[in-house]
Amino acid sequence: QVQLVESGGDLVEPGGSLRLSCVHSGSVGDVYVMGWYRQAPGNARELVALLGTNGETQYDESVKGRFTTARDNAENTIFLQMNGMKSEDTAVYYCCATTNVAGTYHLYCGRGTQVTVSS
Repeated sequence: QVQLVESGGDLVEPGGSLRLSCVHSGSVGDVYVMGWYRQAPGNARELVALLGTNGETQYDESVKGRFTTARDNAENTIFLQMNGMKSEDTAVYYCCATTNVAGTYHLYCGRGTQVTVSS
């Protein structure tokens, strides 16, 4: 199993920046890919960014050019740097890890951190 704890959510004005952190522990050696998801009220959870074990990244079109994800392996932490924020970025942000154990995939997610973009 993998445990994930997000932090850094806050109230920020439009155009502002915020940095989320996610500390992961447990069976981190089984992790295949990590990612950030978000869920706004009344909406389904959606993928924001993916971070592969080799460092490659993928972003949803809505955040491309504004958000960046990266990892600090020494600290078992991944980050989501959010710049040029918009009101539509308001959501609960979740850090998730997908493990691959003998061909079986499992998704683990933290409890989330609230991000609110408002003036």
